[in-house]
Parts: sequence; C-alpha cells; structure tokens
Amino acid sequence: MDIRIYYEDTDCGGVVYYANYLKYFERARTAHLEERGCSVKQLMDEGTVFVVVHAELTYRSPARYGDTLTIDTSVTDLSSASLTFSHVVKDKQSGRLVVEGSARLAATDGGGKVRRLDKAIADALRPAEKEKH
Repeated sequence: MDIRIYYEDTDCGGVVYYANYLKYFERARTAHLEERGCSVKQLMDEGTVFVVVHAELTYRSPARYGDTLTIDTSVTDLSSASLTFSHVVKDKQSGRLVVEGSARLAATDGGGKVRRLDKAIADALRPAEKEKH
C-alpha cells in the first residue's frame, strides 16, 4: 500500500510526525484484511471488533513532505483470539527503510470481551502467516 505524505502529516521541520505511522499502520492492516476478503465493517456489523493491545515502532530514517511511502504488511502470528501484523515502511522512490513495526490485535465482541477469531477469518489469514516463515 502506498501513502503520499502531505504537509498535514509533518511536524514543523517537514518530517513525518512520529505518531502518524500508527495511522498508516491502521490503513495498511485494513487493506491487508480486505484484500483477503475480511471486510472490517462487515466484521464489526457481525460483532467482531479488533482492538490494538500492543504496538511498537522502530524509526530508521525520516520521511518528509512530498515523499511517497510503501507499506508492506503481513500477519506474523495468529492465535485463537489475536493476531500480529508486521509493517515495513520504505520510501517508494529510493527503497530506503523508514520504519519497522508491529501491532497485536485482539478480537472482541465490541464490549471489551475477548472472543475467538471466526474460522473463516483465521483461514483467510493463515496463508499470509505462512509466507512470513
């Protein structure tokens, strides 16, 4: 997935504001799920809401206003009620590594109670998990 950096994404020095990477990760996760037939909206309507329980990022180099970033996303761990997405962010033009990170999400019923992942969701994500190993 590509993300174009606009002025609103940057700090006063023209560098992407650090917290914005978490928003980019969210967009990439949603795209990753939807590419595998898992509509986040439909899951929510059916009573499965994902919540982030852990996130980490390592900043490797700055991205700046006008850059276009490419985010590669994969599922690197899948359990009965949670999954971990890994993200690698690179500058599209140069291939320079910008950020690496991950987020672990738990499946809930929307009211905060953890629930098992639906088998169809787990099956749709399992091939992506195997690609990483």
